[in-house]
Amino acid sequence: MSIICPSVTANDASTYRTQMARVAQFAGRVHLDFSDGILSPVKSVNPAQAYWPENVLADVHLMFQHPQEQIETAISLNPNMILIHSEADGDLLGMIRQFHAVGVKAGVVLLQKTEAESAHNLIADADHVLIFSGDLGHFGGVADLGLLRKVRDIRMINPNVEIGWDGGISLENIAQLALGGVEVFDVGGNIQNMPDPKDAYNNLMSKIPKERAGG
Repeated sequence: MSIICPSVTANDASTYRTQMARVAQFAGRVHLDFSDGILSPVKSVNPAQAYWPENVLADVHLMFQHPQEQIETAISLNPNMILIHSEADGDLLGMIRQFHAVGVKAGVVLLQKTEAESAHNLIADADHVLIFSGDLGHFGGVADLGLLRKVRDIRMINPNVEIGWDGGISLENIAQLALGGVEVFDVGGNIQNMPDPKDAYNNLMSKIPKERAGG
């Protein structure tokens, strides 16, 4: 099954509210980006300011070099999942186990130059691996389809893990990404920047092969 998660990527509370309002009425699951200005060159709204409707699942993406500083805040939000970068500092495996201990799913993010094997232990314990092909802290980016090679490597480590993609997802490539093994599509500008976000979402869903499409 394939799932499209509209992204909320905001550097102030007003933009966060606007972006959330644009997608909350139709999205069953959203991807919330928070960044520190270190791992990501952009500093976002504070995770403590996050919110979403009760009927929506939220994945909290911590683009932080030192994610441990935000873990308690992220857990207190009671999200569907918390994602941390394999390139971050600290006891990342311990953080994943901390998420699981409180019933929150754990995601691991691999930047473009990071191969799956270098994050073997994290992937083995994770519920989700996000292949990142975007521009940290910004909408847009280019979908480097060559990164689909990571899908096979990830599956060899953890056959049951959910695989996501972030960066450059469009009407032109979403089918190829789905056929390449991507299950969750984190879409920013190609939903948020469109005149009708719901229509953009539905158009993207329509391009996913029917055997892969889901809610």
